Amino acid sequence: MSRYARQILVPEMGDMSQTKLQQSHIVIVGAGGLGCPALSYLAGAGIGQITLVDHDHVEESNLHRQPLYTMADIGKPKVEAAVGHLHALNPQVQITAIAAMLDPDNARTLVGNADLVMDCADSFSVSYILSDICRELGKPLISASALGMTGYVGGFCGTAPSIRALFPELPKNLATCASAGVLGPVVGILGTMQSQMAIATLTNMSPSPLGLMLSIDLKNYMFRNFRFDKAQEPESAPFPFISIAALQDDDILIELRDEKEAPDSIRANALRYQVADFEKGKVHLPHDKRIVFCCRSGVRSWRAALFHRRHFNGPIALIAAGDSHIQDQIL
Repeated sequence: MSRYARQILVPEMGDMSQTKLQQSHIVIVGAGGLGCPALSYLAGAGIGQITLVDHDHVEESNLHRQPLYTMADIGKPKVEAAVGHLHALNPQVQITAIAAMLDPDNARTLVGNADLVMDCADSFSVSYILSDICRELGKPLISASALGMTGYVGGFCGTAPSIRALFPELPKNLATCASAGVLGPVVGILGTMQSQMAIATLTNMSPSPLGLMLSIDLKNYMFRNFRFDKAQEPESAPFPFISIAALQDDDILIELRDEKEAPDSIRANALRYQVADFEKGKVHLPHDKRIVFCCRSGVRSWRAALFHRRHFNGPIALIAAGDSHIQDQIL
């Protein structure tokens, strides 16, 4: 019996849809709690080509919510460990592993080569970077986020509005899984839903998951969904994310990480401030220069930019620098 016989029997699938999956190329950013179930189900379903992007390594504290990995994988790059397990699951799937942080430069190339993009990084900056580029290139984006016992998954771009259309402002809850925790089944459900939405999008199932938002609350066992097909796009991205390489010589770089967090900024002449300095209006910068705010995840940069915009009319951009500079590697 064929490996895919049971899913081909599903009325919404059939041989033609299975062929579409085998001819599809998905880019998946993030091989963590969301990425592990998504990768397992998509590789099992027979997606022809997967490009996996993640800069992190497997840690023991990951294993409660990332069951793709084992104790033997601790210390390995996640993409390297994931490729081994996925090939053992389905050797027919072609997987390209890129051990790198996503930024607007490499994202453009990756998205341009994909039929569909999956945002499994659960990162504020990654979501907006991917959404901006997917919207520009007309590529569908399946994005999810989890925290504690809640989360959401949605289908954006392609034929649907972007993440900025639905979430134009900074999220009210800026906690992270690292600070507030998360239960494994929560990210497992959301990552599985991402894989279902990806399969449905690639095979043109109806109704389309593009333009659909599903939220879950597993504390109260509640699932809600709504469509946002008519959400209006903002006229322009107020604070676009840029890569470190896109810094210009005359940019004024504001480093929001202190010396303990980032002893060496990404540029020697960076000015160090705190978000509170901009909230209190203590900082006055030339209006004829682009201001670039830099922090780890992009959240502090967005906050500082919002405060600075009150009395600054020039261009503003953001950089999410991560924990450290990580060289791109194709494994």
